[in-house]
Amino acid sequence: DEFTLHYQPVVDARSEEVVSFEALLRWNSADHGFVSPAKFVPLAEDTRLIVPIGTWVMERACHEAAKHWPEHIKVNVNVSPEQLLESDFVANLVRALSESGLDPKRLEIEVTESIFLRDASVAREALESCMALGCSVALDDFGTGYSSLGYLRKLKFSTIKVDRSFVQGAAQKSPESLAIIRAVVAMADSLGMTTTAEGVENAEEAALIQHLGCSKIQGYYFGRPMPAEDVHRLFDRQGGERLISA
Repeated sequence: DEFTLHYQPVVDARSEEVVSFEALLRWNSADHGFVSPAKFVPLAEDTRLIVPIGTWVMERACHEAAKHWPEHIKVNVNVSPEQLLESDFVANLVRALSESGLDPKRLEIEVTESIFLRDASVAREALESCMALGCSVALDDFGTGYSSLGYLRKLKFSTIKVDRSFVQGAAQKSPESLAIIRAVVAMADSLGMTTTAEGVENAEEAALIQHLGCSKIQGYYFGRPMPAEDVHRLFDRQGGERLISA
């Protein structure tokens, strides 16, 4: 009972209105204090404890969004390759949606390219079943793994998330990073996908990403990951419309 979820806002790049929140797992250990996800998530993956943990995250995030957020706000949930290989993954997802009452169109599942490194056909079938339910699927950390372009032929992603390393490189006027972001945006547009730029930390980076044509923005400039209670207060205070830099 030491796990909790924090939620980071994702905003529309043009209007800067909140469109979704990404659910992020946090662990405040009674023995060790705050434990970084960078430390405990890989361990959970290696031991396959990520499967029951991921099921809990899905249930908790769907319940939070359905019960406490406006109906136009989506929730993004990260799913591990280990979860997708489980035969009951889709059944667990259906149960989370059913018990929470969340409209499947309000759930976006985030995966990384690592889902294609093992049993790619099983992972693809699981994600296709999720899409058949009405959920959308985002490809996270795009461009940092293996053969990304080939994956875009295999699965109809709704969103491509541009890794923060490219955003930071573009802010430093790296020609390569700027070219990559422009290419990803153009490709996503032609494929009917949206793009989310991650790791935007200040007004200058936000303006640059808007200029480059990304659809959505996520990062500290628009809000850090926050407890559920802070999200409630945001909606109470602002109607969930706009965020000021955190």
